[in-house]
Amino acid sequence: MRSYRVANLNVIWFLIIVNILVFIVTSAMPHIGDRLSLLPYPYFPSQPWGIITHMFVHAHFWHILFNMISLYFLGSFLIRLIGEKKFLMVYFLGGIVGGLFYVFVRPPPIPAVGASGAIFALGGALAIMAPKLPVFMFFIPVPVPLWIAIIVFLLISFIPGIAWQAHLGGLILGLIAGYRFKKKRAYFY
Repeated sequence: MRSYRVANLNVIWFLIIVNILVFIVTSAMPHIGDRLSLLPYPYFPSQPWGIITHMFVHAHFWHILFNMISLYFLGSFLIRLIGEKKFLMVYFLGGIVGGLFYVFVRPPPIPAVGASGAIFALGGALAIMAPKLPVFMFFIPVPVPLWIAIIVFLLISFIPGIAWQAHLGGLILGLIAGYRFKKKRAYFY
């Protein structure tokens, strides 16, 4: 038996709108993006708010586009399964844990930006709760099981210039959260 909640997607739309507004502002005034980014160790203590604010700053159009599409689709499904409060918990904790991985796990000497750690957390939770969920990937014209898509995107994260640490940290948080949610309910895929 499958059970879905009727969800109000306003939380997801709010996150998307805030990300777009921050993108517009930081594109026009890059110095603001610099102040909101996540600094690697040992510079992190000089800008600790970056552990939250980096999730709303994106490097370029394609970065925000792919992140917001992923947020909408993964988030829309997850919020129906676990509700708004738990969705926000997974999203923000995933972004924070991803950020901490970036800061402390072999950080490159450049600031990090983007919601990818938070989005990988959503994907990780869903990969545990609904691993066979068919999803379309941007470059494959047929649906694949979600767990395969998550692995492919994690592997892509290791391309130079991508913050694989943030993706991995967010994914781990999401996998743990998904396991905890699944343990409490028996009606997922």
